[in-house]
Amino acid sequence: MIISALQAISKPLFGDFEREEFKKFIRMGLTFTFILGAYWVIRSLKNSIFCQLVGASYLPYAKTVSLLVLIPVVMLYTKILDYYTREKAFYRISLFYGISTLLFSVLLVNSTFGLAAKDVVAARTGLALWATQILGYVWYVFVESYGSLVIALFWAIASDTTLPESAKKGFSLVVALGQVGAILGPKYITQLPRVLGLQTSAIAVAVSSAMIFATLWCLNYFLTKTPKELLVSFKGKNEAAVESEQEPGLFEGLQLLLQQKYLLGIFSVSFFFEFIVTVFDFHFQTLAASTYSGHEYTEYIGYYSSCVNTVALACLLLGVSNITRYLGLTVALCMMPVIVGGAVLGFTSFNSLQFLFWLMAGSKAINYALNGPALKQLYIPTSHDARFKAQAWIETFGSRASKEGGSIFNMLYGPLVTKHGVDAGRAMHVALSSYVGYFFVFTWFFVALFLGKTFKKAVDEKRVVC
Repeated sequence: MIISALQAISKPLFGDFEREEFKKFIRMGLTFTFILGAYWVIRSLKNSIFCQLVGASYLPYAKTVSLLVLIPVVMLYTKILDYYTREKAFYRISLFYGISTLLFSVLLVNSTFGLAAKDVVAARTGLALWATQILGYVWYVFVESYGSLVIALFWAIASDTTLPESAKKGFSLVVALGQVGAILGPKYITQLPRVLGLQTSAIAVAVSSAMIFATLWCLNYFLTKTPKELLVSFKGKNEAAVESEQEPGLFEGLQLLLQQKYLLGIFSVSFFFEFIVTVFDFHFQTLAASTYSGHEYTEYIGYYSSCVNTVALACLLLGVSNITRYLGLTVALCMMPVIVGGAVLGFTSFNSLQFLFWLMAGSKAINYALNGPALKQLYIPTSHDARFKAQAWIETFGSRASKEGGSIFNMLYGPLVTKHGVDAGRAMHVALSSYVGYFFVFTWFFVALFLGKTFKKAVDEKRVVC
């Protein structure tokens, strides 16, 4: 009865599912709900905890450290995929992150170098200062790696157990369910410290660890309860030949990425979006940090995170996924650079925290609702190594390299403000941002066109792209 009612509700929004197919995506969506719920809690706390432990002015450097550290992390991730099946790899990696998140919640209440220390960070010296800064950087890198690897591994499993026609409607449903966790997590869990009268955000971190542990049960439930015939992957005529050409090794996924135009195209799309949004985010975070502090800043960012995912869910419920179903994947991919181009225009025209709040929320929301599910479908007509290993490098370095590029660009802000004053310096930085942004969205449009056409041809011919 309940399943039938939910199918009837979802039909105009996502498409017509068979009963077992619908239950499959509900189970998959439940897993994604807990993954995103945990991620958005620690992501909402990522900058606020780092700023309290290290300082807001060091955020660009944290992104640089994150990129460098993630290279060996992805290499280790690749080796794990060589030794374990996709399910066992997910269980082991998620278990590591669950335990580590719980450990962070303990370290953050340390009275010497944690958030609970009586003296402010600026007053600390010697080992206490070093320990505080190290904790801040390790926390930042930890959150970045979780967002890259666990989410990438989840979608690799999703694309490895779904056929193209089913993914066209099912992936948007999974994203919509995931938004529930992404909305409720940062909105309510980040408020726990204030509600309970605590001085630190450690309790919120501890709750997020419990959500990570829950994903272990959810994935097992998905894989054991879903009929085997609904867990088959796309098989191309040339897949065996493609797999035999790939050499195993620590950099296998990276080599595959650099050798294939299709994968480089997916990387580029991720790079362009994240670079532009990193510039937006820097101005937003700078204004927010100067307006709020302590719990107020944490709750503000938590509220922002909830708004991002609320708008994303609203977009999905209003039928944004129908763009892919009725107009095709190519149209969905090409719409994003047009939308982001409009966002760049707005960024250069207005200067206020409230406007930047909604500009960031809108840009990220439409990316999650429209671009995200479309990009995940692009991995379906690829080999196993492309789905699991190359995707990890793309998710990590498509996002992190672009954030690094954006952070380097943001480093111009300080010298410009020092030389020309706050208002003039910011205006010059915004102007430079517009030139780079418009070039990126123009290039992005043609890359999206190439990806959409290549995907359609591969599916029609029942061949893998790479």
